[in-house]
Amino acid sequence: MKSLNEDIKTGNLKGVYLLYGEESYLKRQYKDRLTKAVLPQEDRMNYAYYEGKGINPAELIDLAETMPFFAERRLIVAENSGFFKNASPELADYIKTMPETVCFLFIEDDVDKRGRMFKAVKDKGRAVELKRQDEKTLLYWIAGNVKREGKKIKESAAKYLLSRSGDDMEKLVCELEKLFSYTLGRTEITEEDIEAVCSVQITNHIFDMVESVAMKKQKRALEHYYDLLALKEPPMRILYLLSRQFKQLFLVKELKNQGCDKGTIAKKAGLHPFAAGKYMQQSNSFSGKELRKIMEDAAEFEEMVKTGRLSDRMSVELFIVKYSKTSG
Repeated sequence: MKSLNEDIKTGNLKGVYLLYGEESYLKRQYKDRLTKAVLPQEDRMNYAYYEGKGINPAELIDLAETMPFFAERRLIVAENSGFFKNASPELADYIKTMPETVCFLFIEDDVDKRGRMFKAVKDKGRAVELKRQDEKTLLYWIAGNVKREGKKIKESAAKYLLSRSGDDMEKLVCELEKLFSYTLGRTEITEEDIEAVCSVQITNHIFDMVESVAMKKQKRALEHYYDLLALKEPPMRILYLLSRQFKQLFLVKELKNQGCDKGTIAKKAGLHPFAAGKYMQQSNSFSGKELRKIMEDAAEFEEMVKTGRLSDRMSVELFIVKYSKTSG
């Protein structure tokens, strides 16, 4: 991102950019910034936008060959094209020799870094991955947004917001907007404000449910389940998420036993570093043998629902009750 910011700041722009990764908010922000950098003063005559997997590469090439209208460059934006997952050799070859009168901007979720398109963009311009940000970056970003509104927030409250609503910046923007409105007339945003108006991500409900199971707090575990049902979450999706949580815990526990640190565990388990620490702590409540048995039972309960031997709602209740009951 540092090189991308430098390009925009200095105006020394490349001929082609690829923004990819799971952080939608950052992709949208940089798409807007690059558009303004290439085409100042809202020039729509030299702007073309394409979206979806039905884009014809030949059409993009033809447009790129058309001279811009009273401007230095024409900007062609293609979003979620699939060009970086399914080979587009014609466009990849064109990028290598494209004229200086055009700038391509590709925005994708997933890419194949071994593909010709990715290599062509990397050689000719910039391929920038915009992934979920770490806790430190998000805390700084939250503080900046709050300060621009003329308000304050303690670090502990900002951390609570992250733990409650997750690390998706698009969602966090919405949660901050709710907080700004809710605290109108006050300068400080507190944990009580966050508790009052910010929504809880489903994965947090699942995490808390597993925590209650681990602590043998059966009533609390069932309350989490009924909360999710009230939010119209299908029982089988809840069972799937529970099963996935236990699989993650099993993997985290195995990696911990191998001596891996938090950063390595986050990478190998596909977790955000912020979440990895929470998973490492939660995995201490279970043995590897227990986690394996829980995963086997989850698969068995799912099979019982599919074969009509058990209702979907009852299957999850029984699963929770079985593993949250106290021994003896």
